[in-house]
Amino acid sequence: MTRGRLRVLLGAAPGVGKTYAMLEAGRDLRAAGRDVVVAVVETHGRAATAALVEGLEVVPRARVEHRGVALTELDVDAVLARRPQVALVDEYAHTNAPGSRHDKRWQDVAVLLEAGIDVLTTVNIQHIASLNDVVRTITGVPQRETVPDAVLRAADQIELVDLAPQSLRDRLAQGDVYPAERVDAALSNYFRLGNLTALRELALLWLADEVDSALRSYRAEHAIEAPWEARERVVVALTGGPEGETLLRRGARIAARSSGGELLAVHVSAQTGLRDSDPGALAAQAALAEQLGGTYHQVVGEDVPTALVEFARAQDATQLVVGLSRRGWLRAALTGPGIGATVIRRAGPIDVHLVNHAAAAGERLPLPRVTGALTVRRRLLGFALCLVLGPLLTWWLVAARSVDSLASDVLAYQLLVVVIALVGGLWPALLTALLSGMTLNYLFVAPTHTITVSEPVHALALALYVVNGALVAAVVDLAARRTRAAHRARAESELLATVAGGVLRGQDALAALIERAREAFGLAGVRLRSGDEVLAESGTVRPGSPHVPVDEHTVLDLDRGDGVPRGADAEAPEVDGADNRLLGVVVAQVAAALEHQRLSRTADAIGPLRETDQVRSALLSAVSHDLRRPLTAATTAVGSLRSHDVDWSPADREELLATADESLATLTGLVTDLLDVSRLQAGVLGVSVRPTDVDDVILPALDELHLGPDAVHLELDPALPPVQADPALLRRVIVNVLANAVHASPAGVPVQVRTSAFADRVEIRVVDHGPGVPADRRADLFVPFQRLGDTDNATGLGLGLALSRGFTEGMGGTLGPEDTPGGGLTMVIALRQAGAAPDPGERTA
Repeated sequence: MTRGRLRVLLGAAPGVGKTYAMLEAGRDLRAAGRDVVVAVVETHGRAATAALVEGLEVVPRARVEHRGVALTELDVDAVLARRPQVALVDEYAHTNAPGSRHDKRWQDVAVLLEAGIDVLTTVNIQHIASLNDVVRTITGVPQRETVPDAVLRAADQIELVDLAPQSLRDRLAQGDVYPAERVDAALSNYFRLGNLTALRELALLWLADEVDSALRSYRAEHAIEAPWEARERVVVALTGGPEGETLLRRGARIAARSSGGELLAVHVSAQTGLRDSDPGALAAQAALAEQLGGTYHQVVGEDVPTALVEFARAQDATQLVVGLSRRGWLRAALTGPGIGATVIRRAGPIDVHLVNHAAAAGERLPLPRVTGALTVRRRLLGFALCLVLGPLLTWWLVAARSVDSLASDVLAYQLLVVVIALVGGLWPALLTALLSGMTLNYLFVAPTHTITVSEPVHALALALYVVNGALVAAVVDLAARRTRAAHRARAESELLATVAGGVLRGQDALAALIERAREAFGLAGVRLRSGDEVLAESGTVRPGSPHVPVDEHTVLDLDRGDGVPRGADAEAPEVDGADNRLLGVVVAQVAAALEHQRLSRTADAIGPLRETDQVRSALLSAVSHDLRRPLTAATTAVGSLRSHDVDWSPADREELLATADESLATLTGLVTDLLDVSRLQAGVLGVSVRPTDVDDVILPALDELHLGPDAVHLELDPALPPVQADPALLRRVIVNVLANAVHASPAGVPVQVRTSAFADRVEIRVVDHGPGVPADRRADLFVPFQRLGDTDNATGLGLGLALSRGFTEGMGGTLGPEDTPGGGLTMVIALRQAGAAPDPGERTA
């Protein structure tokens, strides 16, 4: 029996139209002559969706009793008995009621597919198992109903039902998704514009990755090795040399020429564990690759060109950027074609760019290194053993000499060479091989006691002996180098992992770096200082110890603790070349940690100034407009009373006095605001943010406005956590927003004040059912004292929404408008919960 095909309609959020699209597709299939049934559909009370079900055959659901409640689920047996060609199954991730045939609906679908029935189903991005934690981070809502990624990716066809976030919010506000009583909560929580935008991006990226995987599978199944240039993928080969930045920027420009181009940086490490690249330079180049929008990869391979080409092919790369060889002409002549030339021959259809740079052909042929992987003490010990064990071995061999002992004599001296190589490395072993060869010639090869050899074959044997000794010494020394390199690589990895782990666990980055640097280099003390100020210290550092500059103001003092006095002008730490490379990595991380601290301090210093400036700017912009009107009204009223040209009646005099009194009261409030501004400017009056109970602010605000239950309906969350706010400023904001809402609401329709908590935010929603504000005019709400046509004198007492927004932002919150379902305007005051981490760039009061 042929297995059925699974077609999945994927959505970013509820309400985008997945079920509607599924039913439309079902009707189209039926019109095309296919046998289609509705196995299960959830209309959620949406009339347009329910209308599409009409005319389609619906298989009755199975009834399941759970704790005395009758539930309905997909009846798998009924669908199998009906045996349609296509079954429409809504909500693929649904969890079935206890007692059902399977725990999950996707397991029911698997049975239908095995029976040869095609299935058309729906699922939201938040129900994909691998994305569950990401969605929870975005929305703050955990999802318990999930579909395994492998199950979903096994679908024959996955389609995205897409809807712009604002369009979805408009549908929600119009009541097309949820009932009216659920709309306001949905808009303020899960269906925030930022949440929907992030979910939409997540759905698009997941589907793009799925399409890419499907394309790779198709190419693998059809043995297609040539890359398909569906989009540009540029691989940049990095060696850790100075040309890395040039190559990365060239690769980024190539990738940017086409829409959707990708940049991948790769470094090939040798399998031996020996590294000729600078880890500090590689770390900087990896950071640059990420800044340019790319990714950094590291692969291990014995043959660098092969590893590069295989990586590029695995990534479906279309372009490969390689730097021009840094080898000089002599080295190129002796060592053959370089990496670039080999990559070009092996790349096949991948375009290879050989990029010239300042370091090209700048390296000379390297000279043999005198210094080995072993310490000076080990090498001296090797020479000493050569001079001591050589004569002792010779004395013993002479004493035990016989006619047939020449072969054993040669092997004994060969063993001595190996022992010396293990202890002292290459050069002591070479000296031992040379001296032992001369000794064999002089004492054991006829004619003895001369340096001449009578038989040519003996001369050849002696020469081969010296060569073998030299080769054995070289192999042993190379093994010692690789062993030490492996130990060093492990130590470096442990050092960097420990430092990174300490930072991730919340430890002080500088303290962790300094402590681990002291331990790794075996120093008596390490101190980080800026001038005479000690920023971090581990151990004891003597005066005049050598130092390494971190930046133009900061140095790292290093004390080996060997009792040797240092000069006051010592600048170079006494560590070997390999240690200097690791030290460079530590210094680079110290510099990064210092820069992070400086930026944090700058942000902390700027935060209060920014908040104070927001408050002052809002006040001044408001006062500049509102001062003129009450002053004019008061002046006119007083001038009229003093005029002798008009005989005012008692009622007229009373009205003029009331106008003057009202206007002067307004002026008093504005002058008070000006005094607050002057205090803010002088730094005497600031935004005093502290944990605040919202209920303790809302109720006094209602009393101030003389608003009772007939004017305002309260829906306050009794479990609402405290917020970070200035109680006085928050009260002024609420008073102003409430006054506007009461003014806009029709007579007899109360304003609603609701509070709710979502993730780390608390929202105060002031809802009116007035005429609302068109979307194209909402920006005018926050223009200083813009009242959209309201010009009576009493409104001068309000602070204005511009000032309210300034106060709210000064407390680290936001103030914004939303549509009220059914008509009207909802003002949302969002503040951070007390104890919650501040957003990036936000000051913690």
